[in-house]
Parts: sequence; structure tokens; C-alpha cells
Amino acid sequence: MNLMPLGSLGAVETHGMVAFGLWLPWVSAADGNVVTVKIIHEADQFLQAFPAREFQLTHSVRPPYGDFWSVTVPIAGTPPAVPGSAWGNPGRYVYRYTITNPSVGTLDWIIDPFAREFGVGKQSAFTLGYEPYVWSAGEAQWRTPALADLILYEVNIAEFGSDLNRALGFASYLADLGINAIEIMPLSNVGNSVDWGYLPIGYFGVDERFGNRWDFQQLVDICHQHGIAVIVDVVYGHTGVDFPYYDAYTRLRYRDNPFMGPFAKDYFSNFGKSTDFNRDITRDFFFTANHHWLEVYHIDGFRYDCVPNYWDGPMGVGYASLVYETHQLTKANIAAGRPYWSRFDAGAGKPLTLVQMAEQLEAPEDVLRSTYSNCTWQNGTHGAARAVAHGDHGRLADLGLQLGLFGYPDRETVNGDDIPKTALQYVENHDHERFLCNFGTSNPDEAGNPLFAEGDRTLWYMLQPYLIGLLMSKGIPMLWQGEEFAENYFLPDFGMGRVSLLRPMRWDFFYDESGRPIVSLIRRLLRIRRERDHIRQGTYFFFNDWDRYQQFGVLLFARYAGAQYTLVAVNFSDTDRTIPFWFPMAGDYVEELHGGALDLRNVLSLRQVDLDIPSHYGRIWTLM
Repeated sequence: MNLMPLGSLGAVETHGMVAFGLWLPWVSAADGNVVTVKIIHEADQFLQAFPAREFQLTHSVRPPYGDFWSVTVPIAGTPPAVPGSAWGNPGRYVYRYTITNPSVGTLDWIIDPFAREFGVGKQSAFTLGYEPYVWSAGEAQWRTPALADLILYEVNIAEFGSDLNRALGFASYLADLGINAIEIMPLSNVGNSVDWGYLPIGYFGVDERFGNRWDFQQLVDICHQHGIAVIVDVVYGHTGVDFPYYDAYTRLRYRDNPFMGPFAKDYFSNFGKSTDFNRDITRDFFFTANHHWLEVYHIDGFRYDCVPNYWDGPMGVGYASLVYETHQLTKANIAAGRPYWSRFDAGAGKPLTLVQMAEQLEAPEDVLRSTYSNCTWQNGTHGAARAVAHGDHGRLADLGLQLGLFGYPDRETVNGDDIPKTALQYVENHDHERFLCNFGTSNPDEAGNPLFAEGDRTLWYMLQPYLIGLLMSKGIPMLWQGEEFAENYFLPDFGMGRVSLLRPMRWDFFYDESGRPIVSLIRRLLRIRRERDHIRQGTYFFFNDWDRYQQFGVLLFARYAGAQYTLVAVNFSDTDRTIPFWFPMAGDYVEELHGGALDLRNVLSLRQVDLDIPSHYGRIWTLM
């Protein structure tokens, strides 16, 4: 894969002159095509007296993708065409391309695939007089946490804080909670004002719904100052229908497309379009997007959405190639001493800390074994937990195995590269209803619209054993925004109601009688995880015994490394349980959640101890 020359692509301002450039393969001047750019100051865009100004681009043939269109437009200080217009003044301008073709006429409203900024709706943008962000002095010392140390928190910016400026105010809150990494749902440009972001139409900037590139750089900087890594959710296997490489060629009525088309799975065919990784321009475009977000925004890694849409096997040209090339790009930039890339350098002989996270739900174990991905989403834990919540204690064994990531690799060495491997652990994420909904829902809407159903927050205590198991498990634990105070939104399994309805965080839940105890529990659990290396990095052992434990709704597992040992016991039933256990090592065991009278003194090895486990709760005993 090759990096595209972004310095000559998109809208690039130099001393008040803005250079526009884009590749449009198969769209040549020799065939009678004319390409123009329409530009208007953002202050003028809704005023009928001030139409956009239009400039014709020049065609050339530029390797390696062929037909290239470009023009340089002087803007700063130039007089407006209509008196009173903001043209020529500093500020944000919106623009779009047109193609006039002898067969189909003029096609308007074609956005720029290489735009760094976006306007309202389907418009590209640039800022005249843009002042680059100045990173804090401490940014050069930031180091991305090791994979095993990550504690993730998934965020939808629109729901978490409404925009980037408000969201950055919560960095100290997340750090105080015990979080050291956030995974942000797609920031890329989409066509709608309310949207999850999984049908992108622009890839090289931050959607105007959230702010601009300066705002996101500041968010990353402040997160790093609080010890929080930033992972961005990216969507490369499909696009929205207004993505210019689909939109333009469809309206030109071309029989083929130089960028888009069937490649692997096609899960979004009803409302999105697949990208064709057999094409050089497609592969290089997304490789360049990865480099851009790493270089310009200093992010710590990627969550790759819907990997099956561009998965053609471990030796293919799609997903596997992209994560390999991104890994090698990172190594090369570290070796070259490029500023800020050292954040991924953990030291001599240690693996890169760049996060490359697959959403390959069809075969999560396989994507870890066969690619340069170092972590993956997996729904096995969520599925087993949901079954237990619905009363199936027979699935406790499945839950115990999933919490230990049985069947997943811990490490792979490929081409001399040592790559640690793990999977995420969650019982909530953006794709599923809040876990409370499994215990019962009600609907406060007098019209009975099912979109407004909610989980019963009076049952908050039933969440506790799941959270204890989750946050003591093997892998990377992840919380979904608001999970820490028992957020209770319902989410349908399909339909526009999933993505077109904002579900803002209800911060008042933090203070109420259902939210406070969950916040307190999660803070304690994350403190334990941070302080105990063997819980983050050690061995997991599941005591799979139906007769002693699971039939009573109890699940036991141990985390240990050498002389460090922790027993985790959780009770999913409505009844307090007393269960037998034989600790493998003698000594004093402190109960990590409450201590005091719950501590176990002078425990003898392999002698039966009766343990009391309260209903819908748990205990954590650690050898001291």
C-alpha cells in the first residue's frame, strides 16, 4: 500500500490561496467532462443575495490513479462578487464539486473525498486563516498503555457531551472513574444530523456535528494529559451512498466503478455501499486515512468496524493487509524518529502499543490468530451473560469460559513481530439495549412507542454480579457510556430507530439511589484491577463445577501469577449462598470490596473453607 500525497489533495490553503485537487479516475477532459468547484463563505450560505462562486478545474493525468483535477483559487483579500458578501474574509468556507458530462449533463453536490473539514449536510469545508493546534509540552512524553492494561469506555460524542468541546470537560471524570482509554464511535462525516456514523461520506476530518479538527486534537491532548488513550472507530468496508466515489460514478451511469463494488460480505447493501479492496486506489485511500489520523490527531489506535465487509482471508488484500501495513508504517515512523510516534514505543524488545481492534464477530479468535490485529470485539460474553440474566443458569459455564477467553490466543509472533493478543469483555455496548432491560422493561411514553421503553432501574442491584465478573475478567474490559450509573435505555434490534434517535446520557442518574451504588462499585472494581497486575495480566482459572456452584447460581474463578492469587465469587441468584472452597495457597486473604470482618485469616492450603456469597453480588479475596 502507498500513502497518497495529501498535500495536493482536498482543499489546502497557503497564504490565502486555496489549492483544490482530487483524483477522478475515468473522468477525463478528452471525453468532454468539465469539473468545477463552487465555494461560498459560511456566513453567506443561507443568504439568497450571495450565490456560491464557481471555478473550473484543470485536467491532467497523474500517476498512479490517472485522471486528476485541480485548481488554485486566490481568496484572502480578494473582492467579493456581490457587495456585502463575506468572500475574502477569514473564516470557514463550504464547497462542493460539479461534473458536467456530455451524456448526463451537470451533476452538482459532489463532495470532496479528501476534505479535512465539513459543512452542514453534504458539503466539504476549509477554514481560511486556519491556525494549527499547538500540542501541549507533555504530549511528546505520552505513551499509549500496554494492551493488557487497557480499561475501555465507549463513547458516542453526540450523546456523551453533545460536542467535542463539552466532551473534553469529562476527561477528569473518566480518569477518576478508573478509565485509561476511550473508544469513540465514528467521527467521520455523514449525511445526517443525527446518526451513529457508520455510513461515512468523508474520512479525513471530524464531522461538523461534533466540531472541527482543532477541537478533536484538543480532546486527544487533554485525554493524554489525564492518562487516557484515544481509539477511533473507523468504517472502511462500506460507505454511505453520498460518498463521492459512489455518488459521482453512479450518477455518471458508468457500468463500473474505480473505487466501489462487491468485495467480501455485503452487510450494508440496503443502505450503504461496499468498497472494493481489489482496487489500488481503495486500498491506498484507507491506508492514507489511517496515517492521517495517527499523524494529525495523535490517536492511539483504531476499532475497525464490520471487518467481514473487507475480509478476504489472512493473506488477502483487504483487512489483513491494511492492519499489517499500518503496523509496519508505525514501526518505520518510530525508527525514523518522527515526532510523537514514539507513543507506541514501549522500549527495546517490547511490542508496539498501537491498538488495532477488529470487529470481526463471525470469527474473533481467527482474526487474532491470522492478522496483525492485537484485539477484537466478541459477543460471546455478552450472549452468555444475557442468557443468565434471563434465568438460564445452565449458561453460567459458558459465561465462566467466556470471561477467561478460552480459545483465544495470548500472543503471536509473525515475521519477527511480537504481537500480544486479547479480546474485549463487555455486557453493554452501542449495538445492544442496556443490560437492565434483560430484567424487565416499562414504557413511560403514553403513546406506547416501543422506542421509549426503559429497563427497570429499581433492579439496579441485579447488575452487580455481572459487573464484578466483567471487571475482574481476562481481556480488555469495556464500559458503554452511562453503564457506570445504571443507564437504562432500550434499543431495538433493527430499524432507523436504532441510529436516528439520540439517547443522551442522563447525568442526573449519577446522583440517584440506583446510580450511586453502581458508580461506587465500579470505582472499587477498577481500583482493584489497576492495583493488581495478576488480574490484568495473569492466568484465569474457572472452577467449572455444576454441583457445587453453578446449580446455585454461583460462578467462581481465580486470577493468579506466581505467588499472587485472587478468588472471585459472584452470585447471580436471589438467595445468599454458602459454598465450599479449597484455597491452593495458605495465608491471609483480604476481601477487596469491603474488607474487615470479611477478610480470611490463617487460611490453610487445600483445606475446606465455607464462603458466604450474598445474592446479586460477589466477593473478591486476594492473598496478601
